[in-house]
Amino acid sequence: MATLYIVPTPIGNLEDITLRALRVLREVALIAAEDTRTTRILLQHYSITTPLTSYHEHNKLIKLDRLFETLQTADVALVSDAGTPGISDPGYELILAAIERGIRVEPLPGASAIIPALVGSGLPTDGFVYLGFLPRKDKSLRQFLGTLQQERRTLLAYESPNRLTDTLAVLAEVFGDRQICVARELSKKFETFQRGRLTEVLAHYQAEPPRGEIVLVIAGAPPVEPVEWDEAQVIAALQERLDQGESLSSAARSIAAESGWDRRRVYALANK
Repeated sequence: MATLYIVPTPIGNLEDITLRALRVLREVALIAAEDTRTTRILLQHYSITTPLTSYHEHNKLIKLDRLFETLQTADVALVSDAGTPGISDPGYELILAAIERGIRVEPLPGASAIIPALVGSGLPTDGFVYLGFLPRKDKSLRQFLGTLQQERRTLLAYESPNRLTDTLAVLAEVFGDRQICVARELSKKFETFQRGRLTEVLAHYQAEPPRGEIVLVIAGAPPVEPVEWDEAQVIAALQERLDQGESLSSAARSIAAESGWDRRRVYALANK
């Protein structure tokens, strides 16, 4: 059985491809490309003559048989329009089908818009959540963002330029005036990182409508500072639990967890 190679391709600058990726693209029997016109430009730039076949959202089901027929005897490379195949594109279904059929899948490291956007944003990188493309309809978007209001990790999403200002406005309403970075046209001539509060970045793009490929990098929810109860609140809660028949040990432990008080301090109040 042959190998299905997952080959990242440049997201803009044709120099952003690895030597290993170029070797694989030369050696495989067939390249399955999301957009053969875009991939052909890359192949011609590096004098690669490997045969191409299209594999995209509208033909992914009918092309599976041909690809797996080739994979019986020869290697195939999967490439997307730009970046890493399988990230928000139909490559996912092919990769899953190959795994289910016992075909070796070998992913190569390489270009992706997500990581450059994250590290260039100035927002925390120790934990993040990739959201893909955000819902297009206003109601669906609000509902989706509502489930993320308490998410502490940095959020990343793709967005189109014609929906950017509407999306920024909804983000400000749902999340408040958090920090955001709009990473645009990464690795290309007009690459920009627009950083600031949501309202500031919204105003910028209302004045200067954006173009090109966009990644949103949104700050996570700020930590909630615990509010410590005052003594009267602790006494009232303790008395209520004791009146209900709860043991002092159990009541003190529960109230300490809720109130921000040390358990020994709660015990001390009970013995006053």
